[in-house]
Amino acid sequence: MTTEIDDVTPSEPLTERELGIVRFEATWFTLDEDRHDAIRARFACSVEDYNLELNRVIDHPAALLADPLVVRRLRRQRERRRRALIDGAAAGEQA
Repeated sequence: MTTEIDDVTPSEPLTERELGIVRFEATWFTLDEDRHDAIRARFACSVEDYNLELNRVIDHPAALLADPLVVRRLRRQRERRRRALIDGAAAGEQA
């Protein structure tokens, strides 16, 4: 099943930094260093800023061309976290 974003031809390619983020997400777990330390060292930003940028990158249509498996996995993980937050908030309202 395809979604709207899958059918869109990207008008702009990913930048080198954006490609680097996608590549990092594909391989960070093989590193001998802590993920947060690797993010700070490689991307020269806070983990919070990195996560904001990562969310923008995985929504970019060209990201699917760079590494569709990684991008779809990251989108699924993000959706699960969002649903868990919503479900948790709803459970809190019922109590």
